[in-house]
Amino acid sequence: MPYPLPDPAWPTPGEAERSRLFSPVRVGAFTSRNRGWVPAMVPWRASEDGAMTQDVIDWYGRFADGRPGVLVVEATGIRDVPSGPLLRIGHDRFVDGMRALVDKVRERSGGHTKLLIQIIDFLRIRRRPEKEAFVRRFLEVDDALRERLTARPVSAPFAAADPADVAEHLLALPHEDLLELLDERQREALEYGARERVTDTHLPHIEELPRVLPGLFSDAAARAMEAGFDGVELHYAHAYTMASFLSARNDRTDGYGGSPEARVRLPLEILAAVRARVGPHFTVGCRLLGDEAIDAGSAVADAQHYSKALCEAGLDFVSVSKGGKFEDARQPKVGAAAYPYTGPSGHECMPTVRIEAPGPFGRNLHLARSIRSTLRAAGLTQPVIGAGGLSSYAQLEAALQEGDCDLVGAARQSLADPDWWLKIRTGAGPTVRRCIFTNYCEGLDQKHKQVTCQLWDKDLSAPDRTGDIAMSNDGKRRLLAPPN
Repeated sequence: MPYPLPDPAWPTPGEAERSRLFSPVRVGAFTSRNRGWVPAMVPWRASEDGAMTQDVIDWYGRFADGRPGVLVVEATGIRDVPSGPLLRIGHDRFVDGMRALVDKVRERSGGHTKLLIQIIDFLRIRRRPEKEAFVRRFLEVDDALRERLTARPVSAPFAAADPADVAEHLLALPHEDLLELLDERQREALEYGARERVTDTHLPHIEELPRVLPGLFSDAAARAMEAGFDGVELHYAHAYTMASFLSARNDRTDGYGGSPEARVRLPLEILAAVRARVGPHFTVGCRLLGDEAIDAGSAVADAQHYSKALCEAGLDFVSVSKGGKFEDARQPKVGAAAYPYTGPSGHECMPTVRIEAPGPFGRNLHLARSIRSTLRAAGLTQPVIGAGGLSSYAQLEAALQEGDCDLVGAARQSLADPDWWLKIRTGAGPTVRRCIFTNYCEGLDQKHKQVTCQLWDKDLSAPDRTGDIAMSNDGKRRLLAPPN
């Protein structure tokens, strides 16, 4: 049975004014007027070459209407490489568009909301191929494969054959026999699509990541500062490059893998490079996994160690997430790429009302609390942001009062009703459009479709601020929550 939405316990204006939620908090170089935080969400509204669009600006302007304390712009690529409709900040040509976004958020929030941008690196992942294409075009007929052919009587005659003849033999085999002849990475490339790992140090561009990434991240942070952002959030979470360096599965032998101290080395070097570039008056924090939620992955003890090391080195905040990994992702359809939020770890990252006990609401706050306790025990005062199924005033205020975290992140609820922070503050809580946690939005994200909310995307009764209604590319859904 789905978990029911918790009692929101909406406050009166006086109660809100006296609350922890609507008290100020220092976050590095700035003070947030309240403790409401909108985490990064990728809405797939950038241009195909990663540039700013009016749809992106309108998306963040709509969140700014609700006056959260902090709004984090979506994961934005630090390399100047094709990556589809994902924002990029890997070249100076992107700065003007970013500046227009900053200006819009300042305007729509009345200067109330602080704006961060999340900067990310990711490694190559290919779409799941047709079997014939994989075997004929991509499978390397190397010595190891020939040895495995030799060990199978039916395949032994092809062990020394021309690669094209080996390929045709493999295609003629039953699928399970073919899989037995492939090694683990080859099976993955066939069944899921080939995916690079930070441990693939036989590849020169992977081996050199520790020498390349500090410069890329620091250049991106400098562009963010030039555009007028209040700070950057280094993306050290989920399925991407930096989280993979932090993962307990990282067994690199070059000083950047193995022990927790070695795994956090590159994140520390990137932090140092960014701080040297932007100086002390620009907030630099990170999004970090409290638990990878995969077999042999990092757990909360690792996250406590990393957070302490990063904060001792001058990190300004830690935003805590969970899971969202490739290792347990659902098998994609042929022609599609694996998506890291489709397996059990992805469900832990974005729990729905159908997750097992104790349910989705505040499910991951214990991770933020553990990290915060570690920092405070070490005399460190950096704020910790908690998140995961937060959708009511009662939850938010309790998390803050009980010491789970210092700011409260709510992505899906803010998507459902961008005005909910302002409604809570002004005593209009009963009018909040409450997220029902079905992950309809996440399903759109999986398909790289423009992300919307099922609670409002078919409501065409009220125009946007422009007087029109911005519609999705297929013309079936409105792109912005109706004005409230």
